[in-house]
Amino acid sequence: MATTNHITTKWLGNMQFESTNPSGLNLTIDASPDDGGEGKGLRPKALMLSGLAGCSGLDVASLIKKMKLEVDDFQIETIANLTDEHPKFYDAVTIEYHFHGKNLDEKKLQRAVDLSVEKYCGVMEMFRQFAKLEIKTFFHKD
Repeated sequence: MATTNHITTKWLGNMQFESTNPSGLNLTIDASPDDGGEGKGLRPKALMLSGLAGCSGLDVASLIKKMKLEVDDFQIETIANLTDEHPKFYDAVTIEYHFHGKNLDEKKLQRAVDLSVEKYCGVMEMFRQFAKLEIKTFFHKD
């Protein structure tokens, strides 16, 4: 039996929705005031980028733990280009992995990123179907 996710997204009125998650936590989606909303929720396209970074980030965090690597701080910057024509979508995405620490094992950290990008991250694979991906890794030896 294939694993499936079932999400319920309920309209709360105006431009606001509440969406469930298998974690049991809900999130609010809303349009910007420019688009008739109140800006009191997350934007759908940006959520896709959070999903992408979160998916890959979980892979990398798991590998950091498995490889017993020393990392003080780690963040992912996701910069996406939106097409001009409707329906607007991301046609190019740059994903920057930033590692901070005194004793960074650059080779192993790069391996962790590569494993996520090439093998483990399903959201990355979905994005690959419609966008050109550029992956960059930065090591900040604080």
